[in-house]
Amino acid sequence: MSEQQEHRPLADRMRPRTLAQVMGQAHLLGPDKPLSKAIESGRLHSMVFWGPPGTGKTTLARIIADSCHAQFLTVSAVLGGVKDIRAAIDKAQQYRDVYAKDTILFVDEAHRFNKAQQDSFLPHVEDGTITFIGATTENPSFELNNALLSRVRVYLLKPISRDGIIDIIQHALQDTEHGLGHRQLMMDSRALQQLAEVADGDARRALNLLEIASDLVEEHTIDRDLIEQVISGGGIRRFDKGGEAFYDQISALHKSVRGTAPDAALYWFARMLDGGCDPLYIARRLVRMASEDIGNADPRGLRLALDAWDTQERLGSPEGELAIAQAIIFLACAPKSNAVYKAYNAAMRDARANGSLQVPLHLRNAPTKLMKQLDYGKDYRYAHNETDAYADGENYFPEGLQNRQYYYPVDRGLEIKIAEKLAHLRELDKKKNRNR
Repeated sequence: MSEQQEHRPLADRMRPRTLAQVMGQAHLLGPDKPLSKAIESGRLHSMVFWGPPGTGKTTLARIIADSCHAQFLTVSAVLGGVKDIRAAIDKAQQYRDVYAKDTILFVDEAHRFNKAQQDSFLPHVEDGTITFIGATTENPSFELNNALLSRVRVYLLKPISRDGIIDIIQHALQDTEHGLGHRQLMMDSRALQQLAEVADGDARRALNLLEIASDLVEEHTIDRDLIEQVISGGGIRRFDKGGEAFYDQISALHKSVRGTAPDAALYWFARMLDGGCDPLYIARRLVRMASEDIGNADPRGLRLALDAWDTQERLGSPEGELAIAQAIIFLACAPKSNAVYKAYNAAMRDARANGSLQVPLHLRNAPTKLMKQLDYGKDYRYAHNETDAYADGENYFPEGLQNRQYYYPVDRGLEIKIAEKLAHLRELDKKKNRNR
């Protein structure tokens, strides 16, 4: 290995150089897959690689450029701006004019460009000056504008499996040309498993940590104690409170509760805590789950969710987190009803669609003489003075919306009893109206 090459980071030296060396993306690069066919035929199209860090987005773009004998230019959305985009476009035009060959413009962290910056690529994609390849860790549906999305194909890159990471580490230890093979280092199986777990599907992270360990090792064996020393103090999970992984995981937690899967719900709760999520955020979301998915089937769910939130605020960790776990399990096991959620949404649709309908006179208060003269409160039936405290046949809706029903209790939990009561009262209403 040359001295110049050894000074490059291990992760950079170990980049795959051919499609066959790319790990973990067989769903894109396997035989007869659309991306493989496009590369093999040399017929490139603009695309966006979406996936977590360390899955090979930049590497794959470079390999595509090499395979298709195209010029490879890069722009970083973190460091660059419109000036850098224009300079790259000028180079691409000159390259096409002189060599009659394609240019791949690779845009890293493409989601960080604003709408105007993203739009600046469009005419050059349209006229073939560049083939656009963007890389993003965020959901393109939310972070890239529709005009750009309509001109690219999105490919999802998957995290590399633990076995795949192990293969990458072992290859780096054995490779004498680009890796650490010339140093004849060994790694015991426990350390290897630990490093693969810590990498969390990120090949670059695995190689960076391996390189640090190789610099610290005193003998020739990297053991688990050294790996733990290297990773101490740093978070190891893919979890960004403003990013895709965050919303994917809270979605998984919510759906596990809704699906009466307490063990899965508890797992996602643990995953979010392990990733650094504020427990108070989860506590607030539990309140939503209690109303949206349990509702009146078991009203205790809302009270328990609020108590867990209060416990976390009062006691902090770890006592508060245990109370949240208790609430999660209770909500997951509780009878489910979205009747309140659906009723609320239906009522909101009517409220928005029908404008400012007047409150019926008999439902208005009459604290002044003038209001009484205008019949405010006239003929109002005080429910407590009626049989069973129910004024049968009374109307509480504005004119035009009489007899609306939004709330349909389900046949689970307490709502069974609620449904029976409401059905009985509606029968009384019908009987009263028939006798009028």
